[in-house]
Amino acid sequence: MKIALAQINCTVGDLAGNAAKIARAARDARAAGAGILLTPELALSGYPPEDLLLRDDFYTQISAALSSLLTEAHDITLVVGHPRKQDGHRYNAASVLRDGKIEAVYHKQRLPNDTVFDEERYFTAGTHSCVFEQDNVRYGINICADVWESGPAFHAAQAGAEVLLVLNASPFHLNKQIERYEVVRERIAESGLPVIYCNLLGGQDELIFDGGAFAMNANGELTHQFPAFTEAVYLIDMAGVSPVDGELLALPGIEASAYAALTLGVRDYIGKNGFPGVLLGLSGGIDSALTLAVAVDALGAERVHAVMMPSEFTADISLIDARAMATSLGVQYSELPIKPVFEAFQLALADEFRQLPFDLAEENIQARVRGTLLMALSNKFGKLVLTTGNKSEMAVGYATLYGDMAGGFAVLRDVPKTLVYRLSNYRNTLGAVIPQRVIERAPSAELRADQTDQDSLPSYDILDAIIERYVEHDQSATEIIAAGYNEAEVQRVLRMIDRSEYKRRQAAIGVRITPRGFGKDRRYPITSAFKSV
Repeated sequence: MKIALAQINCTVGDLAGNAAKIARAARDARAAGAGILLTPELALSGYPPEDLLLRDDFYTQISAALSSLLTEAHDITLVVGHPRKQDGHRYNAASVLRDGKIEAVYHKQRLPNDTVFDEERYFTAGTHSCVFEQDNVRYGINICADVWESGPAFHAAQAGAEVLLVLNASPFHLNKQIERYEVVRERIAESGLPVIYCNLLGGQDELIFDGGAFAMNANGELTHQFPAFTEAVYLIDMAGVSPVDGELLALPGIEASAYAALTLGVRDYIGKNGFPGVLLGLSGGIDSALTLAVAVDALGAERVHAVMMPSEFTADISLIDARAMATSLGVQYSELPIKPVFEAFQLALADEFRQLPFDLAEENIQARVRGTLLMALSNKFGKLVLTTGNKSEMAVGYATLYGDMAGGFAVLRDVPKTLVYRLSNYRNTLGAVIPQRVIERAPSAELRADQTDQDSLPSYDILDAIIERYVEHDQSATEIIAAGYNEAEVQRVLRMIDRSEYKRRQAAIGVRITPRGFGKDRRYPITSAFKSV
């Protein structure tokens, strides 16, 4: 007996396309001798469908797509994840398709309503286990959050299941696979059942699904670990109720998995939304350099246009390094000096700014000139502008609204600055494309003479640590200070984070790679008098 896992990249709302992928996987699995094909959670609709789930016509088309798969349900059993509406209730469901009919349906019992999840808004929780028999083995079904909490796995065993099949749309963040192992082992200890775990693949707006299908036996021992970030149908040989030891890949490191997630996020956002390519401002700094590398690896050099927009404050080495990187990667490259446009703004504002010193206003005009030029190119040629700001900058508001924040997708939005350096070094191990001087130089916005980031910010190792504690772990100022950080510095950073919420609400979405990014999973009020103490 073989079980096939369809680790497929589904697109939200592309019901025909998703059904076609499931059908191809079924044919491949049948040809390989599999008796069961397991798909990810909501594979037919894509995940998360959000408010599409409130539309009646959505379910009409879901039903038609599910029915189209019945022709594939011969000589193999399909377990297909899909939304279902019945008797006025909406369910996150999995249907067992066999012999040309829907033999059984399972409704997800645990509906997550935290971090990036909002399932209680859409679904009614199921109350019953679902067990079906295949080749004298009884298989139970759980869906994603069902194995993150006690109950459903145990009840499946009580209902007679001997193996647990788990459909998942579990979003990626760094070290997430280790967490999955831990919770699955808890369910195995609770239920006594081996677990076959199939996870969704692909980028959906800010979320990344990394796949990483695996299996564990009834002792909680890992028997299979299939590749993450790879679309394929994987096979597990079963000896009765036990998965036979098979492919067991080592998990990728932090840098490798983060870089793969960023690349997948860019590829799917651009591809699934039909953009012909991307534009970005290449400054000679490390953030834009890493963004360019990710874009080229995701899309190919022919779909990437890098634009250098030097000012009077741009160092010669910034120009040299930008040209070198663009040449190394083979992208379209343009240089558009902004000094004439900046001087025109200064002239227009001369009376208003009379006798006032050069300050943040003039710095931001330069950033906004660059944003306007990029958006003009975007409008003319249809390519999407990628912004290049990182999580550290977005946290404290070290970014210019309608300037360097202007764009459609923020590749590094959830990448702390310290990780930007690590990822740049990692990318160079795959082939040196980021000039070493870019990595080693002190970071600078180059909006005034002799400027560095640390004129305005703490060192990035300290800043990132404070941001992680406050944003990702909800620690108070007192807790952060007690951990050894300077009180004045902590209070200043927390004040900048809180005051910058209005900027982040207007920023482009971007790839989420940490346990809490600035997006779906962090919903803070803009207008708030709360202060952490």
